[in-house]
Amino acid sequence: MLDRICLIIPPSIFLLDERVFMSLGILKVAAVLEQAGLAVEVLDLSGVENYEDVVRDHARTSRTICYGLTATTPQMPATAKIQQALRAYKPEARLILGGPHVTLIHAAVKYERKHGRRGRATAALRDLEDMFDVLVTGDGELAVFAALRSDAPRLVDGDDPKANLFLNNSTLEELPFPARHLVDAGTYRYSIDGAPALSMIAQLGCPFGCGFCGGRMSPFLRRVRTRSSESIVQEMVHLYKTYGMTGFMLYDDELNVSPKIVELMNLIHATTKDLGTEFRLRGFIKAELFTDEQAEVMRRAGFRWILVGFESGHERILTNIQKKAAQADNTRCMEIATRHDLKVKALMSVGHPGESEETIRATRDWLLAVKPADFDVTVITTYPGTPYFDEAVETSPGVWTYTYDKTGDRLHSLAVDYREVAEYYKGVPGEYTSYVFTDHLRAPELVRLRDWLEADVRKTLNIPYPTATSAVRYEHSMGQTGIPATILRTTSAAVSPPGPVRVPDLLMPKKR
Repeated sequence: MLDRICLIIPPSIFLLDERVFMSLGILKVAAVLEQAGLAVEVLDLSGVENYEDVVRDHARTSRTICYGLTATTPQMPATAKIQQALRAYKPEARLILGGPHVTLIHAAVKYERKHGRRGRATAALRDLEDMFDVLVTGDGELAVFAALRSDAPRLVDGDDPKANLFLNNSTLEELPFPARHLVDAGTYRYSIDGAPALSMIAQLGCPFGCGFCGGRMSPFLRRVRTRSSESIVQEMVHLYKTYGMTGFMLYDDELNVSPKIVELMNLIHATTKDLGTEFRLRGFIKAELFTDEQAEVMRRAGFRWILVGFESGHERILTNIQKKAAQADNTRCMEIATRHDLKVKALMSVGHPGESEETIRATRDWLLAVKPADFDVTVITTYPGTPYFDEAVETSPGVWTYTYDKTGDRLHSLAVDYREVAEYYKGVPGEYTSYVFTDHLRAPELVRLRDWLEADVRKTLNIPYPTATSAVRYEHSMGQTGIPATILRTTSAAVSPPGPVRVPDLLMPKKR
């Protein structure tokens, strides 16, 4: 087995500010490799404009012969350039690709095989196989060791819950914390209500089947897997003591799918009391699951903001999305948040099956009625691994059509080569591109109405546009996170990688 690896975080050149949230998935992989005694480097190219030069220089000067890359779908054009640079300057190196994009492509391939067809996902997987020596799907923390073997298969499937590479609650609990010491935490700029903040992942997976969301066919992204409340709080205490952080962005898909959310919030509150400080927290919740009890304990634990994917203000669109939340649920969620002094960022999107000018105006009207403290609105993207992608059929050359069978409403999307086009679901106002259209609205009309909706709501509710230092494009997950001295970090014998740390007894809530 190879005993030295360089892990690469590609740039996300489509983001307003890349130095906001660390890429935690690959840092979790780095942590288990360190724990096993392997030499690990992390080449963090987030926000590095001349990233290809950095990769070429590393390939020329390093003795590393194994590189592991992670990539979301919109990171693929940059990832392709990194792969080309490594092939050119270190052709003998083994190149491994993991992360959301290859996982979602493979999940889409499984769907195609199940239905006896070979479509665009199968072709996209072949492209990845041509680029990389080994592909890793799903959970990478255990799968990476199979990928490093001399006899590694071309594809290591960590997205199979029947195999021992798939993480369960027990193995998730035992894993070391992400190896944040292998990136320069000081160059990441994020705060919550003035509190310096880092991101965390407390649990994995979302059980819902929203048509626009990636991984609905992927157990890795569909099955909820949780850590204990004690483990989550231990990580917070570690970040507080190591980096001085009192702010935490919990990047779970939906915090309140866990039945232990009240227990967790109570433990966070008790811990801050013992520490003699206050935390500021931010995270996602599911509207129809939100309760007054949850809101009360979240506020007490330090939440001041919550993010909710309402998506639309029109009942038919909510049905077509398969959101499981009706407009009444969404309105009730806003009322609960208001009662408990929690500010809401409403996450909205346009371009779903059946979308029309009428439905977009209804979304505008609903936002004006409920008055969120902040919001964003995106043109939907049909990522691989979403029902909108997986269940679509080619209806004309280069055009794929998804039909929601219960209403017959359709969504059409253009075929995209993800190695060349950074197809993403956020954009700078005035610079959006739509790769989708409906029976009622062509792509340019979707963009025009999106821009109108955002401008009108911001003006009416007096909500300013985000600035370049805001985390504006990180707010939806959708199943998808020139500084030479800080680009490369390497495991050092003088730095022991942090594993799970015990919360001292004085920080634990007293038994009653």
